[in-house]
Amino acid sequence: MSLTQHPNRLPCGSRFLDLSRPHVMGILNVTPDSFSDGGRFSRVDLALQHAAAMVAAGATLIDVGGESTRPGARAVSPVEELERVAPVVEAIARELDVIISVDTSTPAVIRESARLGAGLINDVRSLQRDGALEAVAATQLPVCLMHMRGEPGTMQNDPVYADVVSEVRDFLLERMAACAAAGIAAERVVLDPGFGFAKTYEHNLTLFNHMQVLHALGRPLLVGVSRKSMIGKALGREVNERLYGSLALAALAVAKGAHILRVHDVPETVDVVRMIAAVQAAE
Repeated sequence: MSLTQHPNRLPCGSRFLDLSRPHVMGILNVTPDSFSDGGRFSRVDLALQHAAAMVAAGATLIDVGGESTRPGARAVSPVEELERVAPVVEAIARELDVIISVDTSTPAVIRESARLGAGLINDVRSLQRDGALEAVAATQLPVCLMHMRGEPGTMQNDPVYADVVSEVRDFLLERMAACAAAGIAAERVVLDPGFGFAKTYEHNLTLFNHMQVLHALGRPLLVGVSRKSMIGKALGREVNERLYGSLALAALAVAKGAHILRVHDVPETVDVVRMIAAVQAAE
């Protein structure tokens, strides 16, 4: 397949994402069991309040997730996931001027989220669930394809790669081809290397160090490393002590050409992005 460079704007429903600069995506987990903030925003009013605070702090996207994808997470039914996600998407679309991303692999959630005002589908399974390709094609929304092997419950069971960078690249290229065959144009695709998903600590560091290889695929990159275990192992920090490590990786990701940073700590990450932009804009 031929690869084209991403244009300066990504159509996201009724809004556009300006790809000439990096963006901060705020994480909004409406689950009881996410690794960092599970259960904190399961009520719609609390979820909306947190989303509003992240937007005020500078987030241009809010990523709503109703199914935890941490290692060992249990699967949830489509009905349960939809009951968690739909009211929050509807409330954010009604109250806030922001692009809503929905972190889901479930066709029913994809379709209903699009109807309620979502502007991006963020799928850790890269549209491999039955019906997911067709659901995204029908919505005409952009999609973020992430690299993962297996399922969240088992993905960390001894992952092995001969060359993690080239294998991640080849997987994402194959999923882009599957999207194209389903009628999802390359211009609607965002790519995520999948840090922490079916990768050891060493795999994560190597992939991050060589992330720029993925620019050859011609699509914007989303990077999600906020508070993840690779930071904990490198620094010896618990989940609630990983802010500085997260900010270091955010700065490095921007330097390596990432377009979207998916984070828990929005105000601090926005400061990082703005400071880098100020330096780069100087004569």
